[in-house]
Amino acid sequence: MKKILWIVRWIIGLLFIFSGLVKANDPLGLSYKIQEFFEVWGWHAFHDYTLFLAMMLNVFEIFTGVAVIVGWKIKIVNWLLLLLIIAFTFLTGYALFSGKITTCGCFGDCIPLSAAQSFMKDIFLFVLIIILMVLSEKYHQSEFKLTSVLILSISLVGPIEIQLFVLKNLPIVDCLPFKKGNNIQQQMQLPAGAITDSFALHFIYQKNGKEFSFDQAHFPVDFDSSYIYVNRKDELVKKGNGLKAAIADFSLRTLTDTDTTNLLFDTPKYVMIMAKDFSEYIEWEGTVNKIINQAASHKISIVLVTADAKTAEEKFQNIPILKCDATVMKTAARVTPTIFLMQGSNIKGKYSYRNSTEIESALRNW
Repeated sequence: MKKILWIVRWIIGLLFIFSGLVKANDPLGLSYKIQEFFEVWGWHAFHDYTLFLAMMLNVFEIFTGVAVIVGWKIKIVNWLLLLLIIAFTFLTGYALFSGKITTCGCFGDCIPLSAAQSFMKDIFLFVLIIILMVLSEKYHQSEFKLTSVLILSISLVGPIEIQLFVLKNLPIVDCLPFKKGNNIQQQMQLPAGAITDSFALHFIYQKNGKEFSFDQAHFPVDFDSSYIYVNRKDELVKKGNGLKAAIADFSLRTLTDTDTTNLLFDTPKYVMIMAKDFSEYIEWEGTVNKIINQAASHKISIVLVTADAKTAEEKFQNIPILKCDATVMKTAARVTPTIFLMQGSNIKGKYSYRNSTEIESALRNW
């Protein structure tokens, strides 16, 4: 019986540790997923706390995983595990059965799971935790060991330090479609065998106080300016297979709103500075200006990509400014600003602005 208990403890512990570490590699990604749930539920007031919640959740997962393996305070840890898995099962179940959220972020962006896969994983863990609680009634807790306390202390401090590091320096393992070595244009293409959703467009017009609805193929014979446009409705006719491009809605536009994405990708070599906003501009102003000057000294083109073009115009008059959707930039640049060394649409280098020494060396040898 003790052997079964030992196996169950290790399976549960390793799964929780692995899940926490994968997400600790990119806590911002988890915070965006939490925001997605909050938006669906209308809990907009909690948006400012999602990063803190994400970081603490990752620490808690790793700590409880380690605690169940070393056998520390086993009864208390068992109840903590049960509470965690009930919460996770609720979230994955909600995502699966409501259809409002496609992925739950259980293993971050590195191991994307569908809502169904995440839900089944949580059901499996739930059963194991129940088995653990039953078997633990016959298990006598081991004696207090200093090594166990040391391991538990590391499992608390370590994940916090890892997350603080990646928030400043980008994820240690970049699993996002904008990672170094990827080609953005290729990532924007639909995968082989992808079938998109098919919609029928219904137009609603008003005439003589009455509303009329019709599609593109069935406009009224007497259609003229007397028909006043009211609205348009999209009706899902056929569901696609869910395969999507890794990068969607990526578009770079000039200040005059001209799409210049493909034109930029035709540039052989350039530095792309992605700064979603300028809330911490004072902190990175000097470093970025130094990078701009160094790139210019090597005759390398520079472009600033931002979601706040108005502020960018005030701060930077000496380099081109392009506009990009803020949501897209959250995926592309986890740190503000993130520096991309580009060859066409190929990402040859990707750095946090704090890695100025590495950036300067890369520019020098480019």
